[in-house]
Amino acid sequence: MDVFSKEKRSWVMQQVKDRNTKPERVVRSLLHRLGYRFRLCPKHLPGKPDIVLPRHHRIIFVHGCFWHQHQGCARSSRPSTNTEFWNAKLDGNVKRDRTKREALEKLGWRVLTLWECQVEKAEVLAEVLSGFLA
Repeated sequence: MDVFSKEKRSWVMQQVKDRNTKPERVVRSLLHRLGYRFRLCPKHLPGKPDIVLPRHHRIIFVHGCFWHQHQGCARSSRPSTNTEFWNAKLDGNVKRDRTKREALEKLGWRVLTLWECQVEKAEVLAEVLSGFLA
């Protein structure tokens, strides 16, 4: 079986977590310490956002740099093998993210996207969150 066969890609993609990732847990923990209460992944909103703060009418997405192609980040480099598959997959992710954000903003929500690499610096993250929620 080829390493990049459809069955293998399907299995690999199933192993990727979409909830409760470490960056999400870090953001939620910090929000809680700052005194904010939130909801997780409500299905009634477009795109199932990671964190929703209904009282403040704010939404937070916590994106992985690779999967969502963080511009200018070293972690967002694309694989050099099976480029057709990966380009389609990653371009689709970026397009879907943009569509979700626009839909939420049309509904009156303010949206913040945090990147995996930003979450590693707690002081900076606290400033960004406080500024967004003020």
